Amino acid sequence: MSKILTAYFSASGVTADAAKKIAEITGSELYEIRPEAAYTRADLDWTDKNSHSSVEMKDKSSRPKIADKSAPVADCDTVFLGFPIWWYTAPTIINTFLESYDFSGKRIILFATSGSSGFEHSLEDLKKSAGNATIEEGIVVHGKKSVDEWKKLLEKLKK
Repeated sequence: MSKILTAYFSASGVTADAAKKIAEITGSELYEIRPEAAYTRADLDWTDKNSHSSVEMKDKSSRPKIADKSAPVADCDTVFLGFPIWWYTAPTIINTFLESYDFSGKRIILFATSGSSGFEHSLEDLKKSAGNATIEEGIVVHGKKSVDEWKKLLEKLKK
């Protein structure tokens, strides 16, 4: 049986809730991707062109530092990788995470939370950072889901 890791970045707690559900249902280990410097509310103000997140997302080469590099990636075969959709893609801290580990031979299944958009550019933007991993779109969550809804969504991802 393969070992699964659910890794996620959550700025407001919404993606954290989704990650906890996935970890609970799949029996996977849970790992939070935390920025070295936590984002403040002002940092996340997408209406301010000078906010930390706005500046970061304008520069696709931006790689925010992560707080630690202790994710148990080496021990797993499959990684559920979650994030909120920012500007139609994954926050660049997800690139930092992918570039911090060797994902060769691993299956990475993306999951995202969003008010209304889908993965849009996420898969293409992250492929370059994933090395020799197989990376695929999984689930975009709009709003809260029941455990049964989560089970149905995750069932579709089994191969």
